[in-house]
Amino acid sequence: MISNTMYDSHELGKRGEDLAVEYLIKLGYQILERNWRSGHKEIDIIAMKGDTLVAVEVKTRKSNTFGEPDIAVGVMKQRMLAWAADAYVRYRNLDVEVRFDVISIIINEQGEHLEHIEDAFITT
Repeated sequence: MISNTMYDSHELGKRGEDLAVEYLIKLGYQILERNWRSGHKEIDIIAMKGDTLVAVEVKTRKSNTFGEPDIAVGVMKQRMLAWAADAYVRYRNLDVEVRFDVISIIINEQGEHLEHIEDAFITT
């Protein structure tokens, strides 16, 4: 059993990102970066799957009382992720397709539940 008081918000977020990385590795993703920053913009996980660069936003909560964690990835957050991914591609001088995924995690007394939403949004 996992106590809801076991994690403060920073620890909860770190645990969620660790779970997401483990999950992605099991699926054959190559993890390139964690918590990559460009100015004030951040990408939780940058990974490669085949020829596609995948920018992953991880949202971890203790419950879904106020909705699933992925709903917290609103339009502004999507824009910030797109800008950060563009900066990463330019910084690394890459010529790749970019995909945006969201991994939604709930950690509570019932355990850990992870949902992976591939191609969660499309940027223009």
